[in-house]
Amino acid sequence: MAKTIMIQGTMSNAGKSLLAAGLCRIFKQDGYRVAPFKSQNMALNSFITEDGLEMGRAQVMQAEAAGIKPTVEMNPILLKPTNDVGSQVIVNGEVLGTMSARDYFAYKKQLVPQIMDAFHKLEEDYDIIVLEGAGSPAEINLKEDDIVNMGMAKMAKAPVLLVGDIDRGGVFAQLIGTVMLLEEDEKNIVKGLIVNKFRGDKTILDPGIQMLEEKSGIPVVGVAPYLQIEVEDEDSLTERFHGSNEVGLIDIAVIRTPRISNFTDFNPWENIPGVSLRYVQSAAQLKNPDMIMLPGTKNTIDDLLWMRQNGLEAAILKMAGQGKIVFGICGGYQMLGETLSDPNCVESSHGTIHGMGLLPMTTVFEESKTRTRVHGTFLKTAGVLDNLENVELEGYEIHMGDTTLGEGVTPLTMITDSVSGMTKPDGAQYGNVYGSYVHSIFDKELVVETMLRAIGISKGIDVSEMAGVDYQAFKETQYDLLADGLREHLDMEKIYEILNAGI
Repeated sequence: MAKTIMIQGTMSNAGKSLLAAGLCRIFKQDGYRVAPFKSQNMALNSFITEDGLEMGRAQVMQAEAAGIKPTVEMNPILLKPTNDVGSQVIVNGEVLGTMSARDYFAYKKQLVPQIMDAFHKLEEDYDIIVLEGAGSPAEINLKEDDIVNMGMAKMAKAPVLLVGDIDRGGVFAQLIGTVMLLEEDEKNIVKGLIVNKFRGDKTILDPGIQMLEEKSGIPVVGVAPYLQIEVEDEDSLTERFHGSNEVGLIDIAVIRTPRISNFTDFNPWENIPGVSLRYVQSAAQLKNPDMIMLPGTKNTIDDLLWMRQNGLEAAILKMAGQGKIVFGICGGYQMLGETLSDPNCVESSHGTIHGMGLLPMTTVFEESKTRTRVHGTFLKTAGVLDNLENVELEGYEIHMGDTTLGEGVTPLTMITDSVSGMTKPDGAQYGNVYGSYVHSIFDKELVVETMLRAIGISKGIDVSEMAGVDYQAFKETQYDLLADGLREHLDMEKIYEILNAGI
């Protein structure tokens, strides 16, 4: 059976996902078959597997680092928040239902058999499983019936590496305080401590490391630096939302709605010289972009009403009237229509509302969810992006709305469902307004390059030095850089010793 090791953190955003991905890459490089596992993930960034099942993107990223295809067994439970006190509960890739936090807390222990079935399937196929916890194992109000931190470590017999974030301050109190709040049997499972996101001269930190080991009785197995690695991160705490607001030669504004999901769709636009990708929350931040992107959302109607109330909708409508490019994906695409109806309160309790009216179409939210991977091509396009015709695309659909096009609007793409094999039109276009249900529609290098050329021509500027990237190849280089950085700063000999000893 597979050996196991688990990364837990003193808090959310301590760097668990990235460290787990780095260990997956290191173990792969060392010749092992390795897979990631997180029993329960709460995130709005999700992914559809080849067999049409939904899972969190963090485990997809870790699977890519491990050099394997992501499967739903790597993340058997996904919670997608619909509001501040409730989430859609997805088990083994399919929607179980929507529950309040209290109801889910009372119910979750019943999911242990599904969690362990998924874990055992991975055990049969891999040499090493790198598990990831969630939040902190010392949340004393959540410790009862835990299924994702120490409870999962015990079920998987996984030794734990506890990670603290020095960049946010108080890392010694984080690590010591967490260990002190653990039960004795839980403390015995923690086999190593990691100080993460360190910047500066490590020798200044050494006395603190020595005291940390003395007070905890647990060895520090590494001080990991603040690595500038471009890989996908968890949605709610991503630093991408707080990036530079400087405007590039070509400027793209992504509307950061309260329930934004799958913002990873826009990652291929990052790191292109001369292109700025900005996440904006107000009309003042919008400035004068060349293209406005409306992202996916877990609550389309409520997020549209948020835009309506804070003036962003009016600003976007004004710019669309001036000929600016507006591109919506999934929920953002639905917002562009004339009406949005939710008769069964699938996402919202507002019933039917007017959309932005930029695309002649209507959307009705259904209780069934479309989940599939797709590939296809852009159809004949009009407006600024009239050079996209026949450019290939691939990605996935994940939505609960059914959209009907009206007169004068044509589909944007023709796609083939990879699960059913059915070919169908997708999306809509009208003037300089475009929309699609396909997530990852920009992942192919030629899609971005073609759009860049079109925008450059419309502005009368030379974009020949701007090029898209092979996004998959780019991510491979980042995983290797991550592994190199961790090998240099972690005691991998000690980590292998902990892995082999187990608990």
